[in-house]
This record gives sequence, structure tokens and C-alpha cells, in this order.
Amino acid sequence: MPAFAWRGASVLRCLAFLLLLQALPSTAATLEGRVVHVADGDTLTVLDDENRQHKVRLAGIDAPERGQPFGKRAATELAGLAKNKRVSVDWGKTDRYRRLIGVVWVAPADCGICKPTLDVGLALIGNGLAWHYRAYERDQSIDERRDYRQAEAGARARHAGLWTDPAPTPPWDWRRGQGR
Repeated sequence: MPAFAWRGASVLRCLAFLLLLQALPSTAATLEGRVVHVADGDTLTVLDDENRQHKVRLAGIDAPERGQPFGKRAATELAGLAKNKRVSVDWGKTDRYRRLIGVVWVAPADCGICKPTLDVGLALIGNGLAWHYRAYERDQSIDERRDYRQAEAGARARHAGLWTDPAPTPPWDWRRGQGR
């Protein structure tokens, strides 16, 4: 076999292998612990069973910043849902601030011994206190994407939370205006 043909086949095999790796789902991990701090409407700190703290950014949502209308209310709602509670965080990557990006699950408030089944980010969207962060929806499963879209549409239709404003400013636009 001529050398150029062999090299071409190797390159094609390498490209095919790289494409296969991209098609595989990303490795996900689970963190379990207790929420010890809520920074804002979409960021919290989890203390694991080995007393290590992990900052977590809720995946799939963007809540109003503290200086925005409903920013403090979103943080208060997140604290009510998760602070001092045991949570399970399904995460697969970190952001530029080294926070874990994940779905945070908590047990329903009326059942202290139940497994975590409430998606905190989805609850915030459904209560009108966060947007579905569509810029990152490719990181969500098809079911999560659908659920988050429907929750936002329902909150808009009910004029819940931030949707009482006919044209609320999304946090990503607000941050750009603040030079962040």
C-alpha cells in the first residue's frame, strides 16, 4: 500500500474516533451534601460529607441579579427551597469561576425522609423567578429542555413573579449593561 494512502486512512480513522467521542454523552457526577449558603438566585454552596465546600451554579436557568427586580426574591426563594437541606447535585462540567454546573435536587418540604425529587431550578422557573437559560440548553436532555421551556411558558402565562413586568430584562442583558 502506498504511504500516502495509509496516512490518509489513519487520518480518517482518527477523525472518525474523535467524532465518536463527541457523540458520547459527557461524564456526569453526583455530589451529595447540605446547602450551607445561597449567593443569589442561581448559585449556592454545598458542604459534602467530607466537609468540603462546592460552589454550584444551577444548570439551565438564569435568575435575576441582586440589583435587578426580583433578584433578592429569587435568592430568598432558592434559600427557602434548599438552604440547610440535603441535596443531590447532578453535574457534568464547571464554569470559568470553577463552580459546578448542575441540576440540584431536594426532597419535598413535606417529607423529611424522602429522596430528593424536586428540581430546584425548574421550581424557580415555574415560580417566575428565573429564565430558562436557552444559550446553554444544548447541555440539557431533551426532556429537561421541554420541561424548562414549559415551566417558563406557564409562568409567563400566569404573570408569575418577574413576568408581572410586561418586558422584564433578562440577566444576561442586564449584566452586559453593567459591564460584566
